[in-house]
Amino acid sequence: MFKTGQTVQSAPRSPEMDAGRHHRAKLGFILMSTDLAAEADFNDMAPDDVGVHITRLKTDDYTTNETLSRHIKHMADAASRIQPDTKPNVVSYSCTSGSIVIGEERIYAEISKGAPWVQPMCLLTGVIDALHELDIHKLVIGTPYLDEINTAEAEVLIKKGFEILDIQGLNLETGIEFGRVTPAYWKKFALEIDQPDADAIFLSCGGIRSLEVVDQIEQAVGKPVITSNQAQMWSCLRRAGIMDELEGFGQIFKHPGKNLRKIG
Repeated sequence: MFKTGQTVQSAPRSPEMDAGRHHRAKLGFILMSTDLAAEADFNDMAPDDVGVHITRLKTDDYTTNETLSRHIKHMADAASRIQPDTKPNVVSYSCTSGSIVIGEERIYAEISKGAPWVQPMCLLTGVIDALHELDIHKLVIGTPYLDEINTAEAEVLIKKGFEILDIQGLNLETGIEFGRVTPAYWKKFALEIDQPDADAIFLSCGGIRSLEVVDQIEQAVGKPVITSNQAQMWSCLRRAGIMDELEGFGQIFKHPGKNLRKIG
């Protein structure tokens, strides 16, 4: 029995250790502080023994091209905070519109400053990877964004080689609003904007709850449906060497990642 004034003296032991809980891979994500969807999505999709590590950027809850452009200022610091001692395999900036406004190369450079040991990624990269993997050329796109962001997104994707048959936004202003749109509404919206000539539907934004209905939409339209968090997670897993075929999150997870673009 320990008594006040005594000094603890532990018996010598040899603890048994292994590679840790997340020995297959560790994925890091830099989220906006207003994102209500992505963290839950990533944890839902994470295979056994794959860790999901999150940090957040302090962001304005008013989403415009100008406010999105500010995210780059704190990107390196955010990357440096994601489990630096365990060195995740991939660190990704998890914002579709921010990736479009800032640009992939600038994001890679800042993540590499903060975490030089890691593969840098961003959400737009994951989307492009998924579209190439599925051999998608013609798209319809649904977003929660203001039309100034929708215009920028369409321009970037056209430059990437895709044909945009239509892009429609909800013209919501805040990330909190983005996260409160119901999954049922995203299904309804996707079915409204679909066109017979479209190879796929893309529901754009990491802060929306579209992942929950992606399988339902695919079954209804008979074509691939890409969501931001789904595509990003798929690309990050494949870049980390995780080839699990996940059920319930769209047909992209049946693909091995043969068309991932080289970064750096």
